[in-house]
Amino acid sequence: MLDKFKSLLERLSKNSPFYQEKFAQCGVDIDKVRTMEDIKHLPFTTKEELRDAYPLGLQAVSDEDVVRIHSSSGTTGKPVIIPYTAKDVDMWAEMMCRCMRTAGITKKDRVQITPGYGLWTAGIGFQAGVERLGAMAVPMGPGNTEKQLQMMMDLKSTVLIGTSSYGLVIAEEVSKRGLRDKIHLRKGIFGSERWGEKMRRRIELELGIETYDIYGLTEIYGPGIAIDCHFHEGMHYWDDHLYFEIIDPDTGEVLPEGEFGELVITTLTKEGAPLLRYRTRDLTRLIPGRCSCGSPHKRLDRIIGRTDDMVKVKGVNIYPGQIDGLLRSIDGVSSEYQVLISHVDGKDVMTLRIEMDGQRHRSSVERMVADHFKKHIGLSVNVEAVRLGALPRSEKKTKRIFDYRDVS
Repeated sequence: MLDKFKSLLERLSKNSPFYQEKFAQCGVDIDKVRTMEDIKHLPFTTKEELRDAYPLGLQAVSDEDVVRIHSSSGTTGKPVIIPYTAKDVDMWAEMMCRCMRTAGITKKDRVQITPGYGLWTAGIGFQAGVERLGAMAVPMGPGNTEKQLQMMMDLKSTVLIGTSSYGLVIAEEVSKRGLRDKIHLRKGIFGSERWGEKMRRRIELELGIETYDIYGLTEIYGPGIAIDCHFHEGMHYWDDHLYFEIIDPDTGEVLPEGEFGELVITTLTKEGAPLLRYRTRDLTRLIPGRCSCGSPHKRLDRIIGRTDDMVKVKGVNIYPGQIDGLLRSIDGVSSEYQVLISHVDGKDVMTLRIEMDGQRHRSSVERMVADHFKKHIGLSVNVEAVRLGALPRSEKKTKRIFDYRDVS
């Protein structure tokens, strides 16, 4: 790994104008890097810097070596453009193929791919992995649930790939229409957003499948850099191509294995737009020890939230992962929720909207959830219980927290 890391630093210092400037500003001397622990003395790379490099400021190879570009959505600012060399595309396909194998996908499977194609990395990334494995790719793309279900039945798809939110939409439609005995799904691979165990169990129950959590981000190839195996003891990440650190998001201090913090990724072998110590904003931990499956690849825990999706209400820090865990422990409510935060008469007011999936009286469910929230998270909230399926569903990612305090 150290040799790959030193090679990366040499390529950055020689070929990347972005890092040449960054190294000069930070006084970086790559010759002083002698062990992997020395990485802690090198500067971080942030999403804001990547946006400032728009459109192709991150490129570290000649134009003739770039065979493709992908882009982040750019919903909160300028998009991030990532150039790929032929080797990058090949390596990404190989990592995605590893994910398929880890999830138990074989050449006999028929894989229905519902994420989007185009500048977004998801659809084409999954397709490349499926084809590298030798399975049948069914490149549906997003939306049109009616057609998704029809093709799923007619082509006898055995694997469903998408966001967890769309997995839930498919599961609910299969249940509502009584299609369980007409589909042939056996596995689901879901990513692109954080999702909890309660949603996972419901999708598995309704579709009769085993699900796998896949991780990735556009800046680092795309999806397919980590996935959990059938033991579900964390996501294996491809540590022969990527170096993961966990830091304290406030101080930047590197944390030991097992402690939760912000994930930082260094791309050891990427060519087109290599990144050094990229702050992902995702909150997780590195899991010590080896998985029960025996894989030599290290493990990453499931994402519990992001540094930028934490909200503070009445001095209490709240992450979506906490709410997932809370609802998981309460019978009679589903995995779906909405948080609405407003400022009324000089005070913050938080309302938690949840779905009832049992026969209990609404007021008793609301009271029970409010009591649990106060006890386990430390905040008094208003709770509104609605019928199962009443909260919005999404074919992409589900927005759950709505903070209206800054709206004039």
